[in-house]
Amino acid sequence: MATGRSIMMPSVTLRDIQSARERIAGKVERTPTVPSPSLSPHLGAPVYLKLEHRQITGSFKLRGASNAIASLNAEEKARGVVAASTGNHGRALAHAAKLEGMRATICMSRLVPQNKLDEIRWLGAEIRIVGNSQDDAQQEVDRLVAEDGLVMLPPFDHPDIIAGQGTLGLEIIEQIAGAALVLVPLSGGGLAAGVAAAVKGVSPGTKVIGVSMARGAAMKASLDAGHPVLVEELPTLADSLGGGVGLDNRLTFSMCRDLLNDVILLSEDEIAAGIRHAYEQEREIVEGAGAVCIAAVLAGKVRASGPTVLILSGRNIDMTLHRKVVCGESFEESAA
Repeated sequence: MATGRSIMMPSVTLRDIQSARERIAGKVERTPTVPSPSLSPHLGAPVYLKLEHRQITGSFKLRGASNAIASLNAEEKARGVVAASTGNHGRALAHAAKLEGMRATICMSRLVPQNKLDEIRWLGAEIRIVGNSQDDAQQEVDRLVAEDGLVMLPPFDHPDIIAGQGTLGLEIIEQIAGAALVLVPLSGGGLAAGVAAAVKGVSPGTKVIGVSMARGAAMKASLDAGHPVLVEELPTLADSLGGGVGLDNRLTFSMCRDLLNDVILLSEDEIAAGIRHAYEQEREIVEGAGAVCIAAVLAGKVRASGPTVLILSGRNIDMTLHRKVVCGESFEESAA
C-alpha cells in the first residue's frame, strides 16, 4: 500500500476519469456530500457523507457500467454484454444496457440476495445463477463469451469501469476541497482504485483508506500476500463486498497497492452498527457495504487530521434484514 512508499503511475489516469465524466454526463446523478454532526465528534474532525447510495440504481456501480457501455462500438453493442456480479454491478449494467436497447446477461452465485435478483430481472436482463461464489459465476461468463460472443464487462478489473467509478472521487474533491482523508468501501478494488486515482490526481496529499469486512476480504488478503490470492467467499452483511480479485488481475490490485494508504477490516456486528447509525442518526437506509465507512469510524479504527469523507456506496439491502439490524440483532454468531 501507499504508506511509506512512492506512488506509482496508476493504470487508469486522472485524464481517463475526466473523460469518463464527460461520457456519462446526464446518465448518472451527481450525488451530494453533506456534513455529519453525529459522526464528527467520534473522529474529532469534520466528517462528511458522500451519499452515493442515492444514485439511480442504488449504488455507485452505475458510473462504471455507464462508462463501459458508452465506450463500446456499434458491433460490440449489437452482441450484448455479460458480467458476473454480487448484485449491484448487475443492476447497473442491466439499467445502462436497457437505455441502449442492448442484451444483458448477469451471472451470479447463490449467495446474492433475492431482492437484488428481482431488481435485475425487472430491468429485463437475463439471469444465470451458478455455484456458490463469484468465481463460479465467472466461469459461466467465460462460457457465454466463448460460445455466444457476448462482450464481458467485469465488475471491477476493467479500465472503463475503474474510470467511471473514479468520477465519484472527482465529485468528492470538488465538494470538499480540503479533504484530508477519504474512506472507500473495498472489494475487488474498482471503486477504491478509481476514487484513489481521482482524489490523489487532484489532491496528492489526501489519504485514501479502503474499508472491508473481515469475512472474506480478498483484496486485503492479496495485498498482504503481495499478489492476488484466492479467498473463500463467505456470507456477510456486506454481501456486495464479497468475491475474489481474480488471480489474473490486471489493474485493481496494483492500483490499490500503490494508491491506498491503508485497509480497515470490520466484524459483522461493527457493520451492523454502521447500518443502524445510518438509519437512526443520519436517516439514511444503506446496505452493509454502504455502511462500512461509518462503521469504521464508530469502531474507533480511523484516525484523521482534518476533514474526512465517508462514501455511502449503496442502499440495496433486503428490508427484512434491515429491520433485524435496526432492532439490534447480533450477526457475529450467525455469520460464523
